[in-house]
Amino acid sequence: MSQLINNLIKFLPHQPGVYQFLNKQGEVIYVGKAKDLKKRVSSYFNRNRYESAKLRVLVSKVTNIKHIIVETESDALLLENNLIKKLKPRYNILLKDDKTYPWICIKNETFPRVFSTRRVSHDGSRYFGPYTSVVLMKTILELINSLYPLRTCNLSLTYDNIEKQRFKPCLEYQIGNCLAPCVGYQSEEDYNKNIESIVQILSGNIQSVKRILIQEMKNQAKLYEFETANIYKQKIEALERYQAKSTIVNPRLNNLDVFTIVKEKNFACVNFIKVVKGSVVQSHNLELKQKLNETSSDLLSFAIAEIRQRLASNSKEIVVPFKPEFTIANCKYIVPTRGDKHKLLQLSQRNAKAYVFEKLAKQESAKSTGHTQRILEQLRRDFKTHTLPTHIECFDNSNLQGTNPVSACIVFRNAKPSKRDYRIFNIKTVEGPNDYATMVEVLRRRYKRLLSSNQSLPQLIIIDGGKGQLSVAYSVLQELGIHRKVSIIGIAERLEEIFFPGDPVPLFLDKNSESLKVIQNARNEAHRFSITHHRNLRSKQALKSQLTDIKGIGEKSREILFQKYKSYDSISRLSLNEFVEILGEKRGKLIFDYFNSKP
Repeated sequence: MSQLINNLIKFLPHQPGVYQFLNKQGEVIYVGKAKDLKKRVSSYFNRNRYESAKLRVLVSKVTNIKHIIVETESDALLLENNLIKKLKPRYNILLKDDKTYPWICIKNETFPRVFSTRRVSHDGSRYFGPYTSVVLMKTILELINSLYPLRTCNLSLTYDNIEKQRFKPCLEYQIGNCLAPCVGYQSEEDYNKNIESIVQILSGNIQSVKRILIQEMKNQAKLYEFETANIYKQKIEALERYQAKSTIVNPRLNNLDVFTIVKEKNFACVNFIKVVKGSVVQSHNLELKQKLNETSSDLLSFAIAEIRQRLASNSKEIVVPFKPEFTIANCKYIVPTRGDKHKLLQLSQRNAKAYVFEKLAKQESAKSTGHTQRILEQLRRDFKTHTLPTHIECFDNSNLQGTNPVSACIVFRNAKPSKRDYRIFNIKTVEGPNDYATMVEVLRRRYKRLLSSNQSLPQLIIIDGGKGQLSVAYSVLQELGIHRKVSIIGIAERLEEIFFPGDPVPLFLDKNSESLKVIQNARNEAHRFSITHHRNLRSKQALKSQLTDIKGIGEKSREILFQKYKSYDSISRLSLNEFVEILGEKRGKLIFDYFNSKP
């Protein structure tokens, strides 16, 4: 240790702060935090052995030390985090994800607009978020737009401008998306009531908004304003659909941060879950690249400071698997061993492990040519199949107000579509739009047939739906005695939540996960296949119903025409000779006269 370094350490205080190591070029090569600056910095230079060669090299390059004294450990943690992001020292933890996230903004103006933005301005506007999932943010904005008609224009809607009629209603008013406050058709008081309800939704207070809507619906019904009451009913149903998509943990848990860490050789993943009023509203993975064999405590402390700062979290309770070395001002660490908070910890751990598995799988793929084998291994780990899921089946139901109900079964072999194995089921026993009963009928028919003919069962079944659809599907597997042989999952739309039987808490895979892409492809393929067949059935039925008006033309003749020309318009344009050639002289003339006698 040089005399200069020795003198610098001698005058360091026994106080919390941040230290910086500089090399002979004057570059900051390492930034660290300490509860006691003197003890911490001197520990680097009083060692006979180092844990790693990198640490030994770092110490050998230090020619100068700077320090900043702070009031608390929390301040040291935040300052270290900010300096690392600003200076990017060579030997510090490297953030693999340093992007900005979108917010939902309620603009500070008369008749406020509600929109998404990545730029936060200090102009008095209200911001909610940020949202680590753009899909979730868009879902919330769609819900708001379906409940409340709001303006999207940037006109200056001052009282003077409105009174002088300087504006005209635009297309948004014509199609019902806006109530035209620009011309005085909607009062500011009425508009602001909607804004306050939106604030409640964005704050997680869905129940209070729901109670207001229910009361308004009842009031309108008492006044015999049933059309208005029905509008409120539709809004209530939209709120309930949105709430059903949120993972409900425990309504008593409010404003809670959950962090877990999974550490590998050269990197670590910290998963963050945000709980507001009993619902998981955010889930985010932060990847950290290790440089000096940092401890799990160091990595977790750094990630907590980074994520809470980036996502503007103000939670006073932080659930963690162990207590980090550094505390955060006005926050309490909780290490649960049972109960709902422990379940949240397990959920966070599962998401972190899924991210790490995905990361390791990508690293392996760079060294291996077995691309398909790697994907199958990943699917097996993520979805708990007993063997490699070389055979996957996915089901999707399709109907229009209960008419022509069909269900599609698509098959993936070795993670790729096997179109020759696709099957369509015309529903026989279910009347009306009953998705659960349809799922029961189709699964029972499909797997009874496979069992009776001694055909191989799939290793994984995918159900397009959430907990309800998955539950009835799993009951069919239990009924047939194959629930221990076959794994089954449900994938919910919008938020892409993956449910397992008997587990109320879903798995959120990383959006770039290859496992997620496989099941999304299967779900989309099943949806496409069922919709296509359903449309063909509707078209065929519509054509037949139109041709039944022609006396003397029976079912067989209608079938021949439909198979050859596909549509009513094509048939109506045929000549007499073409009709005679297909149906014979008598029937051909009958149908030709029918089309050509119409005005």
